[in-house]
Amino acid sequence: MDLALKGKKVLITGASQGIGAGLSTAFAEEGCDVHLVARSKDRLEEIQKHIHDNYDVKATIQAIDLTSDGAVDAVLDAAGQVDILVNNAGVIPSGNLWDIDEKKWRDGWDLKVYGYINFTRAIYPRMKAQGGGVIINNIGNGGEVFDPNYVAGTTGNASLMAFTRAIGGCSLDDNIRVVGVNPGPVDTDRIYNMLKKRAKEWHGDESRYEELQDRYPLKRPAHVHEITDLIVFLASYRSGYTSGAIFTVDGGITSRRSVI
Repeated sequence: MDLALKGKKVLITGASQGIGAGLSTAFAEEGCDVHLVARSKDRLEEIQKHIHDNYDVKATIQAIDLTSDGAVDAVLDAAGQVDILVNNAGVIPSGNLWDIDEKKWRDGWDLKVYGYINFTRAIYPRMKAQGGGVIINNIGNGGEVFDPNYVAGTTGNASLMAFTRAIGGCSLDDNIRVVGVNPGPVDTDRIYNMLKKRAKEWHGDESRYEELQDRYPLKRPAHVHEITDLIVFLASYRSGYTSGAIFTVDGGITSRRSVI
């Protein structure tokens, strides 16, 4: 299937690991130039080299703390004209209301919740002026499962779901599509850290974290490509009738009312 993405420019935040790193390669495979943003310069350089060694596209990198003053404008100025923005940066810590104090809560939201909002606010007029674009928000199924042991994350993700629907409902008036994706557990370091924490809480032994995967419908987290392939498709013209929608990819976990 030709997604007609060749020559598009994609800005990916949180691009140094996990889904972000997977997206960097996935878009490059489709012939897209990519601008990759994260804190880790070393990791970004590794991904950049891999892309340049394997694909005939341009990959630029920018190591920056997205919570710093002026970071959003600095990224957009460095990236230049962007056809597709993937908001992906940020991890909200797990824990209950008393585990997550105000500082941890605010720090998590500053990067992810307000980060997605601020990037959308800043890039939208630029996309409108150039004739259109696509904004994909990688959110998480915690926004659909109100787990008290992931209270900061479930609240933040639910907010981003509402934000995506609110902006995406009208954005087609400006030829801009805004779409959300809610992955469940994915085969990255983050999910294993969460499982270890939950195994220690439930069983008093973090080494029993693998037992918790038996709760998943497929007895495993998602492969990274099972998330990134969908995001790339949603960014393409073949998904041109899609905006203001959220797509859940979690192997049915949300239907079982559990984030893990």
